[in-house]
Amino acid sequence: MDHMNITMKTSKEYLYSNKSYYDYPSVPISKPESKYTQQTAYQSPQYVSSSDEGSYGPNPNSNPQSQPYCTLESSMPPNPNSHNSPSTYSFSPTGGSPLSQQESDNTNISNGSPISVSCITITEDPNPSQDELQQKLRELESVMLGPDSDAPEYYQQYQTGTPNPSEWMQLMGIPRGDLKQLLLHCAKAVEENDFVSIDWMVQELRKMVSISGTPMERLGAYLLEGLVARLESSGSSIYKALKCKEPTSSDLMSYMHTLYEVCPYFKFGYLSANGAIAEAVKGADSVHIIDFQIAQGSQWITLMKALAARPGGPPSIRITGIDDAQSAYARGGGLHLVGRRLAHEAASCNVPFEFHPLDMNGSEVRREHLNIRHGEALAVNFAFQLHHMSDESVNTENHRDRLIRLIKSLNPTVVALVEQESNTNTSPFFQRFCETLDYYTAIFESIDVTMQRDDKKRISVEQHCLARDIVNVIACEGEERVERHELFGKWRARFSMAGFRPCPLSPLVNATIKTLLESYSPNYWLQEIEGVLYLGWKHRPLVVSCAWR
Repeated sequence: MDHMNITMKTSKEYLYSNKSYYDYPSVPISKPESKYTQQTAYQSPQYVSSSDEGSYGPNPNSNPQSQPYCTLESSMPPNPNSHNSPSTYSFSPTGGSPLSQQESDNTNISNGSPISVSCITITEDPNPSQDELQQKLRELESVMLGPDSDAPEYYQQYQTGTPNPSEWMQLMGIPRGDLKQLLLHCAKAVEENDFVSIDWMVQELRKMVSISGTPMERLGAYLLEGLVARLESSGSSIYKALKCKEPTSSDLMSYMHTLYEVCPYFKFGYLSANGAIAEAVKGADSVHIIDFQIAQGSQWITLMKALAARPGGPPSIRITGIDDAQSAYARGGGLHLVGRRLAHEAASCNVPFEFHPLDMNGSEVRREHLNIRHGEALAVNFAFQLHHMSDESVNTENHRDRLIRLIKSLNPTVVALVEQESNTNTSPFFQRFCETLDYYTAIFESIDVTMQRDDKKRISVEQHCLARDIVNVIACEGEERVERHELFGKWRARFSMAGFRPCPLSPLVNATIKTLLESYSPNYWLQEIEGVLYLGWKHRPLVVSCAWR
């Protein structure tokens, strides 16, 4: 397809770089030249460039009149360690209410306390100017009428030093109604602790975002949530609360299945990993698969059927399924349910089968847990999981590299790696925000072409399957930030340093994925570079799949 060729050229430029997908402009913080005096003035150039370069431009589809801001459900107590800002950002404690921001009564920000009688000194000037007379009259008016008087609007602005939102946006060069630009400026203000700017921008953003609006309006609601959670230092609490207070397991399973069906990302990952494993173990009589996030185990049903149909009969298959206890909620039970389901499928295919459950986090896995047997072809599956492991930037244990080295010491036949193609691991906050905005814009756009905007199930899918991760990337730091994606170039460096060599995916895998994409939007594209497969949406690569040995 022509559109695929165009996007391929664009994406190829960064595929082997460890840098972020975009070079973000440094945004100077300076005091605007205006009649307003403020505690922390904020000014930056626009974040606008061509869409071919994947940068950030105005969003003409933003609709300030959309459904009111309403995002995730939680009941978070106020955090005593929150930032001291002019307004208090908190989350509604009412049971079952949407996550929202409660404004404090202190909405006027001034450079000092209100003028009192004791601080006014009128000096005699034989020839006062008109401006000086106006100034004295205003001071007297403040003393007599108080700060809450019905003084004209221009005087209220003079006293507080805060222009109205329209003037703020004009001062900073933000086109009116440009949600993307306002989100970027707000993120920069958060990075700089510019609470004066944050205060009004958050209020304006609430009017512009909507969980049932355009892709940018919907994503903006969750990005705004992450920014507010970061200010409150409550990002980790929200992430954990949402992970525990999910809908019923049957509902959550339904949302996950919906996302699996409407977007090809997971199918792409699982099919490509299965293809790499099937190719590597095609001559083996006994196969041991270690899956570091087995979830429902659905990935292995198709592989068992494929191996059962090979000439000479199927091999015996043993699967070690690793998953933490929190995943049991989505399944409605422990890993024994996965083992029972897979055993049933194996029996239907006449495949000799064993299941070994490991109910633990991937970072806790040690060699003695894996029950390695001599003579087995060993296949290891890292599908959308390894980015959860902390690395050298988080702690000295560096579980990310430790696990890779551990697997290498087992002399595996093949290791399948599937990850989001995004750079949110070690990037500074503002670059991480820009990367998250760009990456999830593509995700939300791809959902938009399949599900109606007023579809309640679409809202639930985005809230329970995507929003929690967005909040974690934006609001959390250190070990509490578990969503730490890296670009393929970085993964390649890690695996190479551990002694792995790339194992190119077979042409059959490529052809299978192309057939899969025929039933989806033409905006999806597939690209292979030296045996590594990339799946993308428009200008943006989203998922990468590769194999190692």
